[in-house]
Amino acid sequence: MKKTFAIVLSLVLCIGILAACGTNDSTPTTAPTADTTEPAATEPAATEISGNVAANGSTSMEAVILGLQEGFKSVQPGVEIGYTGSGSGAGITGVLEGTCDLGLSSRALTDDEKAQGAVENIIAKDGVAVIVNPENPVTDLTTEQVAQIYTGEITNWSELGGNDAPIAVLGRDAASGTRGAFEEILGIEDQCVYLNEYASTGDVVGNVASNPNAIGYASLSAVDETVTAVAINGVVPTEETVADGTFAIQRPFVIVTVEGTELSPAAQAFLDYAMSAEAAPVIESAGVVPANG
Repeated sequence: MKKTFAIVLSLVLCIGILAACGTNDSTPTTAPTADTTEPAATEPAATEISGNVAANGSTSMEAVILGLQEGFKSVQPGVEIGYTGSGSGAGITGVLEGTCDLGLSSRALTDDEKAQGAVENIIAKDGVAVIVNPENPVTDLTTEQVAQIYTGEITNWSELGGNDAPIAVLGRDAASGTRGAFEEILGIEDQCVYLNEYASTGDVVGNVASNPNAIGYASLSAVDETVTAVAINGVVPTEETVADGTFAIQRPFVIVTVEGTELSPAAQAFLDYAMSAEAAPVIESAGVVPANG
């Protein structure tokens, strides 16, 4: 009897020891912790807008504006940018009178225009190239010689080392920003003696290309292989010489707005794009020097 009791007692003690060991797990238990990692920031999507924007003015800015149209389309496909090339003067007048949203000028604004509320938004710098027919042996002129040609003091190419032929002096009409910049830079405003005046840059280039004795001027971006851009004071007009200021005849490309007049969201978005570093490659591809970026 005593032996049986001892066996039972031993079994009870073993069970107790095993139970105690079961609760002494050496593996620590931890409560789950809250995830404090912040979600990655995401760029806000650009607000899509729609509408029509009327831009009117400089014909010299055509390549730039058409390029900006295409570039802006990828940013705001719902906006349509309309371009009319009627000359810088008409573009400035149009935006001041409210007949267009944005004026385009290929010259700096005058004090009088600024007094009327016109605001300059410069998007690029452009050289005004003096162009001759490729058959003309004259390829380098000074600013003084160009001024003398356009005021009628020099009338024959032989006076400049060229052929014995009268100089056919071509240029833009009075509304042209290119003409305004060209004459102002050379100091010959209202002194020029033109054989013919044209309403567009393309007309000047085309007529110089077809006349061996002609001279004209055009936006550097409009110069092609049909004409020769002469060096001025020994400096050939290029994007690089315009950018570093060594080419003497250059002017700004300006989008004109009106002080105190709020633009539509579509027009404001296009102006912001044209003034941004993002648009700089587009402007450069049009053959001019971006003012921003």
